[in-house]
Amino acid sequence: MAETISRRMARYARELRFEDIPDKVVYAVKRFLLDSIACAFGGYKTADVSALLSIYRKMGGHEEASVIGGGDRLPAVNATLLNSLMVRALDYNDIYWKEDPSHPSDLIPAVLALAECEGLTAKDAIVGVVLAYDFEMRLCEFARPGLRERMWHHATLTQFAAPLAAGRMLGLSEDQLVNAIGISGAHNYTPGAATAGKLSMMKNTVDPMAVQSGVMAALLAREGYTGTEAIFEGKEGLMDVMGPEWNESILFEGLGEEFRILQCSMKAFPTEALTHSHITAALKVVKEHDIRVDDIKEVRVTTIARAVDILFDPEKYKPDSRETADHSLPYCIAAALVDRQITTDQFSEDRIDAPEIQRVLQKIQGEASEEFEEMFPEKQPSRVTITLQDGTTHSAEVEYPKGDPREPMTDEEIKTKFRALADNLIIPDRQEEIIDRIMAFEHEENMHAFMQDLAVSRGAQ
Repeated sequence: MAETISRRMARYARELRFEDIPDKVVYAVKRFLLDSIACAFGGYKTADVSALLSIYRKMGGHEEASVIGGGDRLPAVNATLLNSLMVRALDYNDIYWKEDPSHPSDLIPAVLALAECEGLTAKDAIVGVVLAYDFEMRLCEFARPGLRERMWHHATLTQFAAPLAAGRMLGLSEDQLVNAIGISGAHNYTPGAATAGKLSMMKNTVDPMAVQSGVMAALLAREGYTGTEAIFEGKEGLMDVMGPEWNESILFEGLGEEFRILQCSMKAFPTEALTHSHITAALKVVKEHDIRVDDIKEVRVTTIARAVDILFDPEKYKPDSRETADHSLPYCIAAALVDRQITTDQFSEDRIDAPEIQRVLQKIQGEASEEFEEMFPEKQPSRVTITLQDGTTHSAEVEYPKGDPREPMTDEEIKTKFRALADNLIIPDRQEEIIDRIMAFEHEENMHAFMQDLAVSRGAQ
């Protein structure tokens, strides 16, 4: 019998060493860590994070891992969910989209929590992050067409990557890692409803919950708990239940030589990934032609079919929450045209309800393009055409947004994003200290000290 997919994954996860990781990959890990911690600071005071933090503070438990921002010490499995939700809360963290989308940095908190709990070094944590990105991103190319096209959410993929990264931090054996994948992969299938139509706080939470389950699965496996080995290819496993087609080779080709983290994108805007090219194009045309919003008659956004399906459904024309607004392309374009920027400020309650944005929102329509469909996902094309009241038209077209590996954010741009998100929590001098510490992360010998240094109590709350 051929080796199972889980076993091949487990063997690689066991064998990868820090010394095997090129310097440019270590550098990429630090950039994504800086971006993720920035997003966590930005999400610290959101309603969903506050609710979960309140519950966990009441629950208490063994003090194993630190909460980013708060500095509270919680059981590692709980700190994982809380920190992952913070990273995810503003929809501002990284994005990888091939056949399926994902936000690999959702898994970073699992690595940090267990590295702290187990007394590991930053070099150990870097290995865990590299593993998380490699398998999360390869799983995005596994299903043809992607699971999103089959109406399942990408947390369904995260359930398989999370136990590998977590298990490596716990020092699991190959057999234990296989069990951890089988445990986690048996109960974290997430329907696409999490991000369809009118959205709720679960839009931000389903993937962190899958990450937390991966940690729990690894902990169970360490205690001798067993899980289904052929969870991918076995009878009624993922591949059987979800149907054809699958590209098994993509999970392993070049593994250890091609590190997927180098292909991951960052977000220049706190919005759903498919909005970014369109926001970029909208800002370009309105600024280049100095268009006054009162002069706009119609805005037409040319995109791929799935963007029209996800981002232009009827609920997206009446957003009443941040979760729906940042997944509404009509709202994002309208806000960009009115405010000439898209930051977290555009997703406050008052701004979502602003009459000037609402008026423009109703003038925005989406259209699917077969030409653009053929270009995706190698490119994320967009054309935004604005027709004025006098019949004049202005248009801008982009192939990929800022933050794409072909148009990467600079270190200074990431630091600017960090400062903006941390500004209401931490005094400027402390911000710079944290930035410097993250950019020298591989030299950290004490993960507990590193995580405690992220507590906002050391700055101005």
